[in-house]
Amino acid sequence: MIDIPYRSALIIGVGPGISGSLTRLLRAAEIPVVIAARHVDKLTPLVDQTGAIALPVDASDAGQIERLFAETDARIGAPEIVLYNASGRLRGPIAELDPSQVEQAVAVSALGAFYTVQQAAKRMVPAGKGAILLTGATAGIKGFALSAPFAMGKFALRGLAQSAARELAPQGIHVAHVVVDGGVRAEHRPDPPDRPDSTLDPDAIAQCYIDLLRQHRSAWSSELEVRPWVEKF
Repeated sequence: MIDIPYRSALIIGVGPGISGSLTRLLRAAEIPVVIAARHVDKLTPLVDQTGAIALPVDASDAGQIERLFAETDARIGAPEIVLYNASGRLRGPIAELDPSQVEQAVAVSALGAFYTVQQAAKRMVPAGKGAILLTGATAGIKGFALSAPFAMGKFALRGLAQSAARELAPQGIHVAHVVVDGGVRAEHRPDPPDRPDSTLDPDAIAQCYIDLLRQHRSAWSSELEVRPWVEKF
């Protein structure tokens, strides 16, 4: 198995789940990592555990994303791995949703991803190297009732991933969209005793990201679906 061919990473939208697991795997490979979230105080345990650098960002703000990349450049160099894991969730009947809240939810899921891909491309295209990973969801494949804003954002994210992959792959940049099709296991959401592994283990999902990063460019994946073995689809 080849080593990860990238030497620095920026993860946006970090929490205790998928992004936390990926941070631990990357740091175990001695790759410097900047982790970013709206509220960095929640990242203290992960920073203490891994030595990652935590920076604040509102992913829906283009200026803040630009400043985050500039600060990352200063701290660890231009990131060769960029993961966008942020998303905006808003549930409710379409007729009752607040338009301003819908706008914010879509901005986090979709516009923030565009701002991130744009800043990554500005650094990776001249270098002719890099990987951009975008965390999708079932909602990017089919929209569920009472979840229109999330579906809108995740459908847009998938379109961005497809367009960016077709544009940037020939320039040496691996763009991949990961469809997380199912609930992700967490402390507050463990598997039922009678249904082990019925949710996605965040460590297992993170390993899939590592596997993507290790792919040879002659066989790059642009989209990967992950789901529990008992999931119906």
